[in-house]
Amino acid sequence: MAVRYRITHTSHYEYDRGVAASFNEARLTPAQTLWQTRLESDLHVEPSTWHHRFTDYWGTEVRVFEANSAHRALTVRATSLVEVDASRRPAPGDPSWAQLRAPDVVDRFVEYLTQTPVTTPPDELRDLAESIAADHRPVAAVERISDAVSAALTYVPGATEVHTTAAEAWAERSGVCQDYTHLLVGALRHVGVPARYVSGYLHPAADPAVGETARGESHAWAEGWLGEWAPHDPTNRAAVAERHVMVGTGRDYGDVPPIKGIVAGPHRTNSLAVTVELTRLA
Repeated sequence: MAVRYRITHTSHYEYDRGVAASFNEARLTPAQTLWQTRLESDLHVEPSTWHHRFTDYWGTEVRVFEANSAHRALTVRATSLVEVDASRRPAPGDPSWAQLRAPDVVDRFVEYLTQTPVTTPPDELRDLAESIAADHRPVAAVERISDAVSAALTYVPGATEVHTTAAEAWAERSGVCQDYTHLLVGALRHVGVPARYVSGYLHPAADPAVGETARGESHAWAEGWLGEWAPHDPTNRAAVAERHVMVGTGRDYGDVPPIKGIVAGPHRTNSLAVTVELTRLA
């Protein structure tokens, strides 16, 4: 069943002194896919002088903007209208381990099989993933490895930072969606399943009412390639369906941060307030 949302993502930065200028990239625009239709998308920045958009190497739409006059605050508001129908997502196949490890598959997905500093799994998780893969075909193994990551961690907001590695989160046995996703991506790559990091949004209600606005947040989950990209949400141990809105994909969080940029002049960010509102319209 198709579900339609209006999503408003607002980030407000305040600095301790006026900065001369800032240059930023925003990855806040919902992706256009077979199962997800972007009906509207708007980015409002105050102050800002110009905007530009492009699609990056990983397929994520990027909005570039600059504020080249002195300012002590910056507000970035992305508003989107998107429709999601998970029944239109291509179903994954049931490849064997030999098929996944074939040279043409490895060559095609080498970037999604190569670990990054933040996805490299700890020894304990590598051993666990290997034991699961030894006993199951890839489709079942991916499901069980996702469940194992979910069971091992406790969701604790603030327990980790954006630069926390998968190994550090595993050692603490706590983290947020970014950490769960890095661990799952790393474990899948370790056993030979191409895996990528997905950024987006998750509606907090299991069955959101039409017309009701909910306070949500940015979310992350993983996809493993099994003939098609098969999504798994280890944070919630829930099916990736109409509650999930995809924004972008990459090797890890570093490829798809909501906003990143540089600021000219000595300063300190006094505060950053982020709000995400999701309203189901149909």
